Amino acid sequence: MHTRISAAQYDSWPEAQCAGIEIVDGMAVVRPSESKRHNRLARVLANALDAAAGPDWNADTDFDVRLQDVPLTNRRPDVIVYRAETIDLTPTRPEHVLLVVEVVSPGSETTDRIVKVDQYAKAGIPFYWRIEQAATGVPIIYTYVLDPATKAYRDGEMFTGVIKTAAPFPVTVDLQAT
Repeated sequence: MHTRISAAQYDSWPEAQCAGIEIVDGMAVVRPSESKRHNRLARVLANALDAAAGPDWNADTDFDVRLQDVPLTNRRPDVIVYRAETIDLTPTRPEHVLLVVEVVSPGSETTDRIVKVDQYAKAGIPFYWRIEQAATGVPIIYTYVLDPATKAYRDGEMFTGVIKTAAPFPVTVDLQAT
């Protein structure tokens, strides 16, 4: 029988133990190993978003966002844009987050395309971007904007290789060379 993990239990674990998992409805879910290309896409995008975000927002990679306490649901997006003033607050909550990005990898397709979209929207995170690693080597970026009335995302812009958008703030990022 599996035992659900509580927020207090999870919060007592060392970061090294948390790094390779997410908690969904109180159950630990092992995250698939990412490729070097996946990690580079996330890092290049996070660096560009961090530079463009201005002083009120930070962008970073690979840390927990606590979507709910009971049952515990922690997701670890590939890129997170969050309020700069919350840098020392743990856990990071949805109200601290402006944008989450998932880079789809083998093994994460359904979760990134369907499950997380719904979870992030229901948590109230205003923007979700999904990066598909196309066979051509040129990433395809899908953007979504939260409809606060329905707590669901509506389709935003789609980009091939280069992101050039004004929302959630102006940014241009060339992901073709990654």
